[in-house]
Amino acid sequence: MKGIKIFSPATIANLVCGFDIIGLSLDFPNDEIFLYKSNNPGIHIQQIHGSSLPQDPNKNVAFIALQALLKTYKKKHKIEKYKKIGFTLELIKNILPGSGIGSSAASAAGVVFGANILLGKPFNKMQLIRFAMEGERIASGTFHADNVAPAIMGGVTLVRSYHPLDITKLPSPKELWVSIIHPQIEIKTSDAREILKKKILMKDAIRQWGNIGALIAGLYQENYELISRSLEDVIVEPIRSMLIPAFYELKKKCKEIGALGGGISGSGPSVFMLSKGNHTAQKVTDMMNRVYSSLRIDYKTYTSPINQRGIKWNKI
Repeated sequence: MKGIKIFSPATIANLVCGFDIIGLSLDFPNDEIFLYKSNNPGIHIQQIHGSSLPQDPNKNVAFIALQALLKTYKKKHKIEKYKKIGFTLELIKNILPGSGIGSSAASAAGVVFGANILLGKPFNKMQLIRFAMEGERIASGTFHADNVAPAIMGGVTLVRSYHPLDITKLPSPKELWVSIIHPQIEIKTSDAREILKKKILMKDAIRQWGNIGALIAGLYQENYELISRSLEDVIVEPIRSMLIPAFYELKKKCKEIGALGGGISGSGPSVFMLSKGNHTAQKVTDMMNRVYSSLRIDYKTYTSPINQRGIKWNKI
C-alpha cells in the first residue's frame, strides 16, 4: 500500500471539569489527509486547503508529529534501506485553526496514524499519541494529549498521568450527543493558557475533583442525571468564559430546553453542550443558532454523536 486517505476527527478537550485530562471524539467535522509513502527521503507537504497554515517544517504540527514518528522508526530498525523512506501529504482543513475543537490535533494525530498503517503498524496507539503530542507542543506550547488521545483511540478518553503517559478509554453512553457552536473568532491555545490562575483555592480543587469523579461514574453507569450534575467547572471556565460572547446566556438557554450541560471546548471559542439523544441535541443546536443570530458574529454549528472509532481511513 503506497497511499491512504485519512479522516481525522474534531475533538472536544477539557470536558468541562476535566481540564487537560478528559476529551472526546466527534463524528463530524473531520480533516481529510492524503498521505503517500515515498522513496524520496524526508517529509513533503504538497498542499494545504482550507486554511493558510505554515508550510515551514518547524511551525507545522503535521510535519513535527510525522518527523517524530519517522525518527523513532529509523532508530528502531537501524537498517540502511530505511534512510530512503519519506512521506508526501496533502491536507484539507475542515476543522479551522483556533476553533477549539482540535484542529492541530486532527493534523498531528491523522498523519502519525496514517504513517503507522503505511509502515505496517510498528507502533501501538500510546506511541502514536506521544508522536502526535510533539505536534501539539508546537501549536499550544504545552505537551498535552486530551485532543490527540480521543482522535486516535475514539470515544471518551482520560489522561491519568503525563509522566509517565497513561491514558485509558472511558465508556460512552449510547445516547450521548454533542451540539457545538463555533463563533468565527480565533482564540489561540497559548494565549488562553496565559490568562489562567497559577494557584487555586483548596475548596475549588475539592469541588472540581468531586465533579471529575462523578462524571466518570456517570459515564460508566450511563446515568445522564449524574453526568448533568457533574458538568461544572469552577476553575478554568470562570476565566476563559470572558473571551466568548454570550457564553452564559448560551448555556442557560440550552439547559432550559433539555441539554445536560456543557462548557468551553478546548481553549475556545467553541462552546459545546451534551444532550441525551439526537432529537434533544438538534433542539439545542437550533437554540445556539437563535442566540447567536442576534449577534454580529459569524458562526458555525455542528451536531454529532460520539465517534467510538476515532480516525478512519481508506486505501487510495
